[in-house]
Amino acid sequence: MKFKVLTLFPENLKSSLDYGVIGRAQKKNIIDIEYINPRDYSDNNYGSIDDKPYGGGPGMVIKADPLLKAIEFAKGGTSEICPVVFLSPQGLLFNQKKAESYAKLKELILVSGRYEGIDERVIELTENAIEISLGSFVLSGGEIAASAMIDSITRLMPGALGHEMSALQDSFTEDLLDYPHYTRPELFRNISVPEVLVSGNHHEINKWRLKQALGRTYQRRPDLLEQRQLSDDETVLLEEYLEELSS
Repeated sequence: MKFKVLTLFPENLKSSLDYGVIGRAQKKNIIDIEYINPRDYSDNNYGSIDDKPYGGGPGMVIKADPLLKAIEFAKGGTSEICPVVFLSPQGLLFNQKKAESYAKLKELILVSGRYEGIDERVIELTENAIEISLGSFVLSGGEIAASAMIDSITRLMPGALGHEMSALQDSFTEDLLDYPHYTRPELFRNISVPEVLVSGNHHEINKWRLKQALGRTYQRRPDLLEQRQLSDDETVLLEEYLEELSS
C-alpha cells in the first residue's frame, strides 16, 4: 500500500514511522510512505504558506494555493478513487472499522493540518476529500494523527505483524474491548493468573476471554455494545460476568 503524507515536518514524522511494525512493513515492501512538504509549493522565497484569517482572530491559516498544488502533486499516479484524508478535529471519528476499510486500498493520501487550520476552499476543491478526527481533542498538528492512522491500517495488512492472528484479536475488531492478558510468572506479588488460563482447556479459555471482553466493554465502552447484536451465548456470558462482579 502507498501512503502519501502532506506535512510541514516530514523529517519528524518519518523518524516516528521508521521503527517497529511500521518500519519492518516498509522494509518488507508491504507499505511505502512518501512525504510531501507543502512548503515546496510556496509562492515566496521564504517557504511561507500561511496568512492571517479573514474576519480576524488569533493564529494563522494555511493558504489554499500551495496546499492544493501539493495535493495535486500527490494525486499524480493515483487512481481517481484515491481518498484524500484531511486530519481535522471537525472530521468523522476514526475507528477500527475505518482502519479495516482503508487497509483494503492500494493508496491513501493524508493531509496534516497546522496552525488554526487550512483554507476551507482546499477541501471544497479536492475530489474524494474526507475529514477524519482521532477524537474530541485538539493536537498542535495532524502529524500524530497521520502516524496513528498509518500504524492502525498497516497492522491489518498481511505480513505486517509477527502473528497473523494478532490483528484479529485486537480491541474493537468485533466492537469489543480486548480481554486481560497474562504471562509468566504464574504468581506475582500474591496475584495469580486466572486458573482457567493454565488449565489447558482451550474451549473454556476462549469462553473466559469472550466473557471478559464483553464485561470490560460493558463497563468501559457501553456505546460499543449498543451497536453490536449480542448472541444468546454472549448475553449469558455477560450476565455471568455481572453476577460475578457483584458477588
